[in-house]
Amino acid sequence: MGFFNKLFSREKKEKLDQGLEKTKEGVWSKITRAVAGKSTIDDEVLDNLEEVFITSDVGVDTTLEIIDRIQKRVAKDKYVSTQELHNLLSEEVSDMIVPPTLDGEEVLEDFQVPANNRPYVILVVGVNGVGKTTTIGKLAHQYKAAGNKVILGAADTFRAAAIDQLELWGQRAGVTVIKQQMGSDPAAVAFDTVSAAKAQNADVVIIDTAGRLHNKAGLMRELEKIGKVVKRVVPEAPQEVLLVLDGSTGQNAYEQAEQFSAVTNVNALAITKLDGTAKGGVVIGISNKHKIPIKYLGLGEKPEDLQIFNAKEFVKSLFDKK
Repeated sequence: MGFFNKLFSREKKEKLDQGLEKTKEGVWSKITRAVAGKSTIDDEVLDNLEEVFITSDVGVDTTLEIIDRIQKRVAKDKYVSTQELHNLLSEEVSDMIVPPTLDGEEVLEDFQVPANNRPYVILVVGVNGVGKTTTIGKLAHQYKAAGNKVILGAADTFRAAAIDQLELWGQRAGVTVIKQQMGSDPAAVAFDTVSAAKAQNADVVIIDTAGRLHNKAGLMRELEKIGKVVKRVVPEAPQEVLLVLDGSTGQNAYEQAEQFSAVTNVNALAITKLDGTAKGGVVIGISNKHKIPIKYLGLGEKPEDLQIFNAKEFVKSLFDKK
């Protein structure tokens, strides 16, 4: 790794630390109170920690698993000091988060796609208001910056604003946007997008979809139809079904993950708006509960503020007392 990459990694780590600052302050202030006056990790500390994680939007099931892991580690490793607690938490929580993968391997490089799996089609789903279209624009910027040829598909034909917004992001990123008129068949837009990508030897295709969840049956039919038509052009597509969730909504994000997972084969998550919330605990809970890899984190307004998720660095940033 050269100097530039080291510098870039350091900058990303600083951005991650800044983005999680509100969550970190909230979690550590609660943990400090939970262990105040204690010299060992006893039942009272564990009860207090349980309350800390539940009130930090980690979720009940994941919280109980964390507490169970801590109990077993204390019994096994004979931890007696609360000073060891942040190391213990970091290790156990890291193991509970599903890391992003590509072709069965953990993603270690930013915004790369396998050479033998192109065009790499990303179908993006999520309710309106979570930052879905903005995330697509940032993805386009990042994938292009990594040397990939990118094409976007405006298959959210339910709202004219969604088409206009995606086109604007395409112009900013300098990538092609395939679109039709508002009210057009979303599957037709997806088909045209993937066909254009294949004809132009594009590396990455990112397709926007309607952000409706009130009509689950209609949404399921629409997503199934999109999946079928893109497979006519690229049999293995979509390789990635990306669900975008707003990290600041806390428990609502859990509900959205539950509902979208029920209607489509979500295999990657993007958590947005983490820089403005103290509810970053949802990252731990959603990944563990649904066993879906979190692939991207949104930590600011700039395109480069969208990061490939690194579980170890995330947990380290969250639980490092410094």
